[in-house]
Amino acid sequence: MKVGFAGLGNMGGGMARNVLQAGFELFVYNRTRAKAEALEGAVVMDAPRDLVREADLVLVCLADIASGREFFLGEEGVVDDAVEGKIFVDHGTVDLATSRDLHAACGAQGAGFLDAPISGGPEGASAGTLAIMAGGEPDIFERVRPVFDAMGSKVVHMGPAGAGTAAKLANQLMVGVNSLACCEALTMARQVGADLEKLQDLLANAWGQSRMLERCGPIIAREGYDEPGAPLRNILKDLSIITRQGKESGLSVRAAEAAFGVYQQLVDAGLSESDMTAACRCVSGELEG
Repeated sequence: MKVGFAGLGNMGGGMARNVLQAGFELFVYNRTRAKAEALEGAVVMDAPRDLVREADLVLVCLADIASGREFFLGEEGVVDDAVEGKIFVDHGTVDLATSRDLHAACGAQGAGFLDAPISGGPEGASAGTLAIMAGGEPDIFERVRPVFDAMGSKVVHMGPAGAGTAAKLANQLMVGVNSLACCEALTMARQVGADLEKLQDLLANAWGQSRMLERCGPIIAREGYDEPGAPLRNILKDLSIITRQGKESGLSVRAAEAAFGVYQQLVDAGLSESDMTAACRCVSGELEG
């Protein structure tokens, strides 16, 4: 299987490298060509359509809904080249409407499509330990599974078109809310003089334990809020999708809305590239709002 990969950013670069190391013939495209050329062993293509014409399977990992829609459905979109037998995978975090639209557009051309968002951060992308949650036809998923296995350690077919996206939105809701809860809890504990290292060790054996506590606790303890890792702009984008989806579905997602408000305040203050744990600055009163 010839594999194409578009979007070699913080996540895509590591993912593509693991596909290459697994022995697949790899063709790559990235708007910043230097990132594609840095991937030794891959064939660099000049345009998205060149990538699609060459590859049997095209993996796409772009930053937002607009970029994904433009790649697939824009004036120079690749759907026109989605001939029968080709398979497309969107690894981005988008809304349900986008995933379903792309599935329908590819299907109308006779091509396969999976919405297969990812979780695990840049570290997981580099290590090949991502969680990959896929929506679409089961037979298409099975054909793509060997490539997914090169990038992830937990690969699950979640259901029909849109089910992968629904799973990722559920994940991001918990990420956003739990991260903010960690910021509030540990900032309160620090204020009264509690040892945060001992507290994290204690919570590892208590009901308050979570993956986000494992991730955020050490950053909060050292106040590394401006370290690269999980930029606020990303979780804000995801929570925007989630809160909108909640309204459209008639659901009350108050925790997500509250977290969105805090992260929006931080981004408005110019901290879009700071880590999610910068929410501690709101909790402590450093940023009034």
